[in-house]
Amino acid sequence: MLPVKKTKNRVDIYGERFRTRAHQLSPGLQTVLQYINENREVVLECTAMEIAAATKTSDATVVRAVQALGFAGLRDLKKILSQWFDPVMTSTEKMCTTVSELTSDVDSSIDFVLEGHRHACDVLSAPHNRVAFSQAVSLLLEARQVAIFGINASGILADYTVRLFNRIGQPAISLNRLGIGLAEQLLALQRGDVLVMMTQKSAHREGMTTLREAKRLGLPVILLTNAMDSRFSQEANVTLNVPRGGENGRLPLHGTVLVCLEMLVLSVASLASQRTMKSMKRLQELHKGLKSGTKRP
Repeated sequence: MLPVKKTKNRVDIYGERFRTRAHQLSPGLQTVLQYINENREVVLECTAMEIAAATKTSDATVVRAVQALGFAGLRDLKKILSQWFDPVMTSTEKMCTTVSELTSDVDSSIDFVLEGHRHACDVLSAPHNRVAFSQAVSLLLEARQVAIFGINASGILADYTVRLFNRIGQPAISLNRLGIGLAEQLLALQRGDVLVMMTQKSAHREGMTTLREAKRLGLPVILLTNAMDSRFSQEANVTLNVPRGGENGRLPLHGTVLVCLEMLVLSVASLASQRTMKSMKRLQELHKGLKSGTKRP
């Protein structure tokens, strides 16, 4: 259960209506409203049917419950709930916050990055993460295909990791676009695949849509995150704790995620060594055929 985040100088419209009206409603409606109150951030990305499934009611009951508190519908409720949370800091704001905290010399910048990675590497090598890594690699070794999900900066890491997996003979695809582009990529998922997701706390539409499709196909989900209490963590089969820094509005570091991905690839490569060597030899042969001056057969 996610804690309700309070914001200064902002009226909690939903909370006020919930406290004054919910007790007058039927138990079914109260169940829905209580769930919404305790899972506000999750509800922002949920449909009425998903809320109904979580509360073991119906989508019609969800709509009636929302309207009973004076909201026009679920969209109106989400608009009010979104105002309860502080706006998400942009990458520009995070960079400005970080730079303003550093002194005007190279050493402070070096120390900021190195300290962040030292802490992250300590967490990655902790016993609980080693166990999770072992579980993740076991799933990857059995995968028909590995799908790597990541958007924005993580989308670049997804493409890089897909290249590494394909090099060692493990078929892999990226899920790193937005809108219809992501929908097209999701069409490539099939039963027997394994999904690796790079996400943080926000239950954004791209991640939730990908997760729903994975669940529909019965795909195991390996999550790389520093938000161990997120909606994604609740749904993943294996969760790897990957610190990225970025606390107090500072710039997050993506290098740790890359380290984690390379650990997974190398582990799979070493445990499937025959397949790896065969694929790498074939890659070298193909590369030789592409070099300038090589005669065509």
